[in-house]
Amino acid sequence: MTMNFRSVALLISLATAVAVPGTAAAQPAAPQQAAGSADAAKRAEALVQKAGRLYSDGKYQEAEALLLPAWELNPTFDVAYNLGNTEYQLKKYREAAQYLSFALRHWPLLKGVAKLKPNAEKWLAESRAQVGAVGVTVSMAGAEVLVDGKVTGRAPLEGEVFVEPGEHRVEARLSGYETASQTVRVGKGGTAKVELAMTLAKSEANEATPVANVAEGASAPGAGAGGGPAAELAPGAPVEPASPPQPRSWVPVIALGAASVVGLGVGIGMTVASRNARSDADAQRAAILSRGPGCVNAPSDVASACDAFKDTAGSAEAFGTGALVAYVASGALAAGAVTYALWPRSATTGSSVGIRPIVSLATSETMVGVVGVW
Repeated sequence: MTMNFRSVALLISLATAVAVPGTAAAQPAAPQQAAGSADAAKRAEALVQKAGRLYSDGKYQEAEALLLPAWELNPTFDVAYNLGNTEYQLKKYREAAQYLSFALRHWPLLKGVAKLKPNAEKWLAESRAQVGAVGVTVSMAGAEVLVDGKVTGRAPLEGEVFVEPGEHRVEARLSGYETASQTVRVGKGGTAKVELAMTLAKSEANEATPVANVAEGASAPGAGAGGGPAAELAPGAPVEPASPPQPRSWVPVIALGAASVVGLGVGIGMTVASRNARSDADAQRAAILSRGPGCVNAPSDVASACDAFKDTAGSAEAFGTGALVAYVASGALAAGAVTYALWPRSATTGSSVGIRPIVSLATSETMVGVVGVW
């Protein structure tokens, strides 16, 4: 189950001597001081070497006592690997899982340490089966995350927070925001997800949207015209509250849009009918011209053909006019739908859109009108 700690420490310390970038991590939290300096790395390496000799002698607690300050000095994957191994031997599975998961997240792509990775994965799996895990998501980056009152890092956390099986309280704190918290229960080998949504503190919200408060019956200085006292309301006079903006109804848009599509379809149908009638009229005209001078002073045998030609030509013109009217109506309806959808709404005015037929007595024409109020 165990392995030669000294060889592990030597191999890893030679493979990497730089610190992991300072991202927000779950337990174990990265030390506050600047990590990775040459002096800190040397002191951490010396502590690791001493811990290796104690580990080889089975003195795991003494090795742990040296590795913890080594982690504070130089929080790199190699220190986390050795510390996780030691915690595993001490059966401190929660701490072992936390350090080993950190080491695996930052494992370097070096051949010299590749053979050690399966050991870390095995120890993590065995430790993970004995504890629970909490995945924490916070709406505000930089918020301090606490589990059972102990700081685990700042949002966003890099990995899961490992906890003992049972009930735990997760909190997020950030200056200017209300503390967000949630209590979860985690079983052995289980995982719980926690999402904390933070809101502005009341004092911050009041500063963001100041409201002038005047005591009832008192006048605010300088509120009247010319800096005089504010005018008083008559006793018992009701104050009309400002009406909130009415929600926009999309029924008119749908109705206008549907009517526009129908109008477009009618226009297309009439255009096709007009073209067919015009084609028939052209054929009839050609047949008439082939039989004589035309419809002017036409003989009786040609007169009926001329009447049919006039009817067909009239139908073609009527269909063409109807198509034009349908296209114009379709465009007006579409414009009404777009205008209604984009027009800014008033807080006190509702909206109304209607389609009304307009009959002109002077010209005997029927038109379609779009009437709207926004």
